[in-house]
Amino acid sequence: MDTGLKSAAKTFGILTAGGDCPGLNAAIRSICLAAHYRYNMTIVGIFNGFRGLIDEDVRILKPDDFSGILTSGGTILGASREKPFKKDKDAARQSGFYDIVVEGDKAGNIKENYRKLNLDCLVVLGGNGTHTTAHLLAQEGLNVIGLPKTIDNDIVGTDRTFGFHSALSIGTEAVDRLHSTAKSHNRIMVIELMGHKTGWLALYAGVAGGGDVILIPEIPYNIKVIGKHIEERVRNRKGFSVVVVAEGALSVEEAGMDKKERKKYREQMPATGYRVAREIEEETGMETRATILGYVQRGGVPSASDRVLATSLGAQAAELLVRGEYGRMTALVGDSIGSVELSVPAGKIKSIPQDHYMIGTAKAVGTCIGI
Repeated sequence: MDTGLKSAAKTFGILTAGGDCPGLNAAIRSICLAAHYRYNMTIVGIFNGFRGLIDEDVRILKPDDFSGILTSGGTILGASREKPFKKDKDAARQSGFYDIVVEGDKAGNIKENYRKLNLDCLVVLGGNGTHTTAHLLAQEGLNVIGLPKTIDNDIVGTDRTFGFHSALSIGTEAVDRLHSTAKSHNRIMVIELMGHKTGWLALYAGVAGGGDVILIPEIPYNIKVIGKHIEERVRNRKGFSVVVVAEGALSVEEAGMDKKERKKYREQMPATGYRVAREIEEETGMETRATILGYVQRGGVPSASDRVLATSLGAQAAELLVRGEYGRMTALVGDSIGSVELSVPAGKIKSIPQDHYMIGTAKAVGTCIGI
C-alpha cells in the first residue's frame, strides 16, 4: 500500500554475499516490507551474491517472496563468495589497502548492470569481505548500503552482528553436551568453534558453557600452561576438562612466525581442534578427544535476539534509502540502531581487546586462556 510518503530511492537491488547465517531472511523481510508497503519502491532481488549482479541473475521481488520468511534459516537470495575486486598486493605494500586491480571485467559488469537495471541503490547483506567490496563499489560511483551479518561478530562499526547470537546458542549447547561425556569418561574434550581471525564466538560460548580452557586467536597459547591447568584440576578431583578452541587459535610458537611461514606450517597441520587435542594428550598423558562443530553453527532458524536485530537493521536500511543516505552500513551502537560510513568496516577486523571484560570474566571464574 502506497502511503504517499516520498523516497529518494525508487528502485533498489538487494543481495546476500559471503557465508549464510541465521537472520538473513529476517533482514531481507524487514527492508522489503518497509520499502514496498510504506514507500512503494521497486525491489530487484539479486541472486547468489555479487555473482548475480555480474551475470544479471535478477528478478523483481513481490510480497509473496519476502513474506513469511522471518524464522527461515539461510537466504532466499542465495549467496556466494564472489569478489569482483582483488588487491594489487605489491602496490598495497607500498601505499595501503585500496590499491586494487579489477579482476577481469567483473566490477565493470556490476556497474553496467547496476545502471541497466535503473537501480538507485544496491543493498548488500554480508560480512567483512562484503563490506570491503561495498565500499570499493561506492568509490566507483555506485550508491550502496550495507547490513552487517556474520556469526563471527567481527565487523568494525557495530557492537553486534546478526547471526552471532544464534551461533552462540548452538555453540553453547554443544559445550554443554560435551561436559556430560567428558565427566562420564574422565576425558579431555576439545571442541573447535568457528572464528578464523577472532575469538568472539569461542570466548562467549566457552564462558556460557563453563569451558575449563578457552583458546582464541587474540591470545596465543602455551601448551605447558594448559597442561598444568588440567593437571591441577585432576589433583582437585576433577578428572575431566572441556577445552573450547576457536579455529584460528595459535600457539606462542606460531605467533612468532612471519605470515608466510605460519601459513605453510598450518597447511601441514590438521584442523586446530585436532592439533590442540594431540598436544594436550602429549603434554598430560590424558585421553583426549576432539569435536569440530563446523557448519552446524551457521544453519537453522535465527534466535529471537537475531530476529529482532536483523529486523531493526533492515528497517534502518529502508530509512537510509528514503533519505538518500548512501555509502553507509547500518549498525547497533549501544542501545541505538544507526549507521556508519562504509569506510569504517572496510578492510578491517574487529578483534577482542586484551582488556575486554569477557576475558576478565573468564579468568575470574578460573578458566585457563592459555597463558
